Amino acid sequence: MAHWLLKSEPASYSWDQLVKDGRTHWNGVRNFQAANNLRAMRPGDRAFFYHSNEGKDIVGVIEIVRGFYPDPGDPRGNYGMVDVAPVMPVKQPVSLAEMKTVSELAGFSLLRQSRLSVCPVSDAEWSVICRMAGISA
Repeated sequence: MAHWLLKSEPASYSWDQLVKDGRTHWNGVRNFQAANNLRAMRPGDRAFFYHSNEGKDIVGVIEIVRGFYPDPGDPRGNYGMVDVAPVMPVKQPVSLAEMKTVSELAGFSLLRQSRLSVCPVSDAEWSVICRMAGISA
């Protein structure tokens, strides 16, 4: 199982909205690197749900429930989307500022490429962040 981080602005689509919906498609990604990360996702993979711009916190864990497929909002067919479902909220939100202070996260793509909306998370990074969030890896 691979691990990821997906960003969403809470004013556009929040963790609470995902929990209410129970499942959604993750679309609108228009960066080639982020889109390639979506392409690499498989059902059963887990991801952190990160509130960007407002809060800048990891607030939950989600599961990829449908792998990459075409995004109907992209008439050229260059981009796609995946479907996700909530797994659990974190016990303690993990802020961007906190992550920046942890030496084990120095290579974390969220910290190195802050504008990337879909990031891979290594197994070691996943374990560290889960510990910070008060949840089991």
